[in-house]
Amino acid sequence: MSSALLAIGRRRTTAERRRDRERDIIRATRELFDERGTIDAQIDDIAKRVGINKALIYRHFAGKEELFALTLVDYLGELDTRLQAVDNPRRAPLNRLKALAEVFVDFCLEFPAFTDCAMSLLRRSGEELFGEITEPVMITLGTAMAAALGRIAVVLEAGQRTGAFAKADTAYLANHLYTQTLGSLHMARVGLIVSSGKPGHPVVHHAEVATVRATAITATLATAVGRFAYEVPKKAQRARRAGDQS
Repeated sequence: MSSALLAIGRRRTTAERRRDRERDIIRATRELFDERGTIDAQIDDIAKRVGINKALIYRHFAGKEELFALTLVDYLGELDTRLQAVDNPRRAPLNRLKALAEVFVDFCLEFPAFTDCAMSLLRRSGEELFGEITEPVMITLGTAMAAALGRIAVVLEAGQRTGAFAKADTAYLANHLYTQTLGSLHMARVGLIVSSGKPGHPVVHHAEVATVRATAITATLATAVGRFAYEVPKKAQRARRAGDQS
């Protein structure tokens, strides 16, 4: 075999080893996220879990934010698989969206680190993200998000065609529902509700996870239904008033 072919073989093996190492690092990051949360998952701990020097991590990833972004991609891939498993085009759009919302909410509750990781990226501006994450990784992240968001947008479009959902930009609305659900599930992470009590003495209550879950799902459906959610009750009220006057 020629030296040129041998060199190509060595390069291919090196590339494969690099991809395997990157997968190991991402896997270890997610394991630590699920065990400890995003705040307590340090680069040193990730390196120890993989069995490498932490300096090697920065040879594979531009920085901590890029590693976290690719770990979010791993979560999103699993989320989309679960969404696909329950998505049934033969269902009525409202029931179809409810099934997707239940899976999304339950995924957030099962993997709180997913919520934290997703919210961490959402708090940054696009300019900040491009300053911390390389373009190929941004494309990978965008593709992973688009898979789940596109699935939701298709259901919204189906509901709009049947008149079950109010007309709206489905791409925007899918992104809104994604962000809205992440925000509401953060209440389950905090576990607290604050209300007014005596002057200067606010009352703190425990937030029931079941209540947060039910509210998040209902909010998704209500947002999709849009103006119909209050137009129908208004029509019913007008009909009752008309009946009372007759």
